[in-house]
Amino acid sequence: MSNLDVRMVPVLSDNYVHLIHDTFSGKTACVDPAVGGPVIDAVRDLGWEISHVLITHPHYDHTDGVPDIVEAFGAEVYGSRRDYGQIPKCDHGVMQGDLIELGKSIAKVLEVPGHTVHHIAYYFEQERLLFPGDTLFSLGCGRLFGGTAEQMWSSLKKLRALPADTQVYCAHEYTNANADFALSVDPDNADLKARADEVQSLREQGLPTLPSTLDSEARCNPFLRCDIPAFKASLDLGEREAEQVFAEIRRRKDHF
Repeated sequence: MSNLDVRMVPVLSDNYVHLIHDTFSGKTACVDPAVGGPVIDAVRDLGWEISHVLITHPHYDHTDGVPDIVEAFGAEVYGSRRDYGQIPKCDHGVMQGDLIELGKSIAKVLEVPGHTVHHIAYYFEQERLLFPGDTLFSLGCGRLFGGTAEQMWSSLKKLRALPADTQVYCAHEYTNANADFALSVDPDNADLKARADEVQSLREQGLPTLPSTLDSEARCNPFLRCDIPAFKASLDLGEREAEQVFAEIRRRKDHF
């Protein structure tokens, strides 16, 4: 049984700020706080205090709440060593393989460039919890802002290789729109059709579509299937390398 209690705080129009609470020590991490006030209120309503802020990349909708949270709780801020100067109040620059202790739990830093050049993710290996920021979405992935298609495909393969039962806590509620695009490029995928129906039902009830699992994403997310021969063939891209297939469907998604 995991000693981590994860809560999702919806903010802005489609962001999730994730709170990760270690029940043994009482320490709480906050992932990518887009805003301060609503997150601080949610934490205090739970009777928690934020000890760690984990930043995946320095876009404003992942960092604007950092100063208020640091002021409220004295939290320590972690982010990519290569983005250190762009992350407000950053105390710790981290890189691939670094470990961050949260009470009795440990988050491993994974470098997953593509959405941005120095994007990182946080993976709690024992608990099988992944916080990928904007690298991986349910049924989608982030746009390429600075990184390359080759980098993003490599990053997605790295995440796909994690245990299949890993729970994926993405940073945005994009799944319904992602499902529409996914069905346009993979219309005969029965697993995808079932997931799309599930997503539509959840959203009609006002419920989140997250967390997902890596097993579900590997079967349903077209951006994780770019090296699957049958999928490549269905796109008339059977002779292309996987990163070329990825680049093509990312281009299509950008104009969908």
